[in-house]
Amino acid sequence: MSEMGVNTISFAGHAASSNQFKSLYGEGMALVEETAGYLDGPGRHASKALPRMGSVLYAAESMRLTTRLMQVASWLLLQRAINNGEMTRDQVVNEKKKVRLDTFNVDRAAPGWTDLPLEFRELVEKSIRLQNRVAVLDREIYRPVDQTVPAANNQNSVQAQLSLLKTAFGGH
Repeated sequence: MSEMGVNTISFAGHAASSNQFKSLYGEGMALVEETAGYLDGPGRHASKALPRMGSVLYAAESMRLTTRLMQVASWLLLQRAINNGEMTRDQVVNEKKKVRLDTFNVDRAAPGWTDLPLEFRELVEKSIRLQNRVAVLDREIYRPVDQTVPAANNQNSVQAQLSLLKTAFGGH
């Protein structure tokens, strides 16, 4: 980065290898386990009691939910691999091309949505929030070098970093 005159610190890159990442990783993996447990147990029984429209919606949304969580888990595992020195950044960037963090929004106005079990809808909402947090972190960590904010005469470098922090942690 110094070739381009950029001398700011990447807080997003640092956050990805910090205790914050470990917490995010733990949260993500716990949500994967919680969801699997629900879908294999209480969710399976609850889905059988749904009316036909609700049953079809439940099946579609559970597929979207599991796909969303597998994509997030894949990203978290790749980031953990780079943090642990198991993969290089270039290897992760190459593998990361297979991970989609921008898919499967939910239509809360779909017929039958409110008929779905509350616990299931809460898992969907948690997964979307987690996916959004990971997507923001991903954009900040893997932003192309030419899109970084140069610190022209160091006048705005603090403001630029504050802006990155707001973006990474959901501030406006």
